[in-house]
Amino acid sequence: MTQPQTEPSSVPRIDAPTLKRWLHDGAEIGLLDVREHGQYGEGHPFLAVSLPYSRLEVEAPRLLPRRGARLVAFDAGDGVALRAAAALRGLGYTDVHVLEGGAPAWRQAGYTLFAGVNLPSKTFGELAEHICHTPRIGAAELASRQREGDKLVVLDGRPYTEYQKMNIPGGICCPNGELALRIQELVPDPATTIVINCAGRTRSIIGAQTLINLGVPNPVLALENGTQGWYLADLPLEHGSRRKYPDTVPVDALPALRDRAAALAREHGVRTVDAAQARAWLADPARTTYLCDVRTEEEYAAGTLAGAQHTPGGQLIQATDQYIGVRNARLVLIDSEGVRAPVVASWLRQMGWEACVLHEGVAADVAAPFMAADLPALPHIAAAELPGALRDGAVLVDVRPGMAYRKGHIAGARWSIRPRLARLGLPAGARVVLLATDAAVAALAARELAALGITQVRLNMETSDAWRAAGLAIEAGDDVPADEDCIDYLFFVHDRHDGNKAAARQYLAWETNLIHQIDEQERSIFRFPVHRQAG
Repeated sequence: MTQPQTEPSSVPRIDAPTLKRWLHDGAEIGLLDVREHGQYGEGHPFLAVSLPYSRLEVEAPRLLPRRGARLVAFDAGDGVALRAAAALRGLGYTDVHVLEGGAPAWRQAGYTLFAGVNLPSKTFGELAEHICHTPRIGAAELASRQREGDKLVVLDGRPYTEYQKMNIPGGICCPNGELALRIQELVPDPATTIVINCAGRTRSIIGAQTLINLGVPNPVLALENGTQGWYLADLPLEHGSRRKYPDTVPVDALPALRDRAAALAREHGVRTVDAAQARAWLADPARTTYLCDVRTEEEYAAGTLAGAQHTPGGQLIQATDQYIGVRNARLVLIDSEGVRAPVVASWLRQMGWEACVLHEGVAADVAAPFMAADLPALPHIAAAELPGALRDGAVLVDVRPGMAYRKGHIAGARWSIRPRLARLGLPAGARVVLLATDAAVAALAARELAALGITQVRLNMETSDAWRAAGLAIEAGDDVPADEDCIDYLFFVHDRHDGNKAAARQYLAWETNLIHQIDEQERSIFRFPVHRQAG
C-alpha cells in the first residue's frame, strides 16, 4: 500500500498563460483542482474540476476514463499537486502536468478565481435566461395566485432528496431530467400554468425553458430565485414532503413524446449513434468518451450498461463538472425510452459538449471500460478494543469530515486529512488507528502514512454511541479544527438554506453576477442557437 513516487523534477510544469491557452485550444484537457472541496469552493479557474487529493484515486477513474488525456493538476502552491501527479501516474495516466505556483499563480497572472461550485453550468443557466427570455414569476405573485386558487401547478426540478429538505407549498418533485417524460401525466390540462422551481435559479430556468423548447402548450414560468426567494419574501416552506412524479408512463403516450424529443434534438444538432459507433468511440485511444445513464437512481440500480456512469439528466446539466472531468470529450447518453436522453443532450450541446444519444439505449450491446480504485482493506479494530490500543500507545487520527469531528469525537483523537497528515509529526513506526466514515478515504490516508514510514494502521468506522459504550469520552466544539483548517468544508454561503437571509442574498447576487465575471473565451464555450441570440 505504498504511494507511487514521482521525482518533482520529472513532472512537467506549465505556467498560467500556457494553461489559459490550453483551456481554449480545442483539444481535450482536464483541469484538476486537487485541493480539498472547501478550498476549491473559495476560488478556482472557471473550467476547473474538483478532484480532492483525499479522494483522488477513488474519483479519478470515473472522472477521467481515458489514461492518455491531457491533465493539469493545481494546488494552493503548497506541493500537493506534485503528490497528486504521482498518484495519477500510478493509476496509469501518462500526460500529467502541474500548474507552477497553483491557484495563487493563476490569480497573479491576471486571471479570475471564481468562488462557488458548478460554475459553467450555473453561468450557462444565467445566460440561457437572458438569451431565451425565459418567463418568470416572483415569490409574492406565485403565493398570491395560489391563495386565489389559480389553475397552476408547481414542479420542483431538484432531486427528491433535495426536494424533501424544503419545498414550495404544494410543489411536486419532478427533477428536470424527467420533465420531458413525465409532464403529460403531471399536467394533462394545457390550460394549467406550470411553475418550475429549484433552490436558487439555474434549475428553475432550465426546467421552464425545457418545457418551452419542447413546445408544451401550457403557460410555463420559472420561479425567480427558487426556495431562497420564497424564504426571502417571508413565505413558509414545507419540509419532508413526499409528492413526486408518477413512476410509470403509459406506453401509448411514448411515440408522441419521442417525436417531440427527437425534434428538439434535431434542432440542436444532436446525433443518434448505434452500438457499433459507441463501441468504436469507447475503444478509441485518442479521444475520451463518457457513457452516461440519465435515468433515475432506481432505474440505474435495476440495471444499466457495463461501465455507464449514473448521471441523472437534470443534474448532468446542473453540475456537469461533477460527472465529466475532461473538456472537449464525447458524451454518449442513454435512457430506456428515447425521450430523456435526446432532451438532455440538446442542453449539453448548447453548453458546448459533443453530446449524442445511443439509439438502443440501455438495451445496446455496449460496455465502457472502467478501472476501479485498487485499495486494499485495512485491518479493523472494534470500539471495545480502542481503550486497550490507547494504553498500548496507539494514536487516534480522525479522518472524518472536519464538521463531523466538531460535532463529536473521541477525546484525544487528532483530526487530519490526507494532504496534511505529515503535519501531525508522527514518528516513523507509530501505531495509528484511523477513525473514518469512508473506508476509501481511510485507505488513501493509510497510503499517505505509509509514505511517512507508518505502516501499522488499523481502522474503526463505528459511531459516537459505540465509542461511548466502550468507555471513551466524547468531546465536541465549534473551533477545532479551526475554520482555516477545515479545508474539506465549503463555508461559501454555507447556511443560505438555514435561516440566514444575508447568506441567501449573497448567494443569489453571486449567481446572477457570474455572466459579468467570465471573459470572452469562457463565454465562447457556450453555443446558443443564433435565432435565439438574435431575438
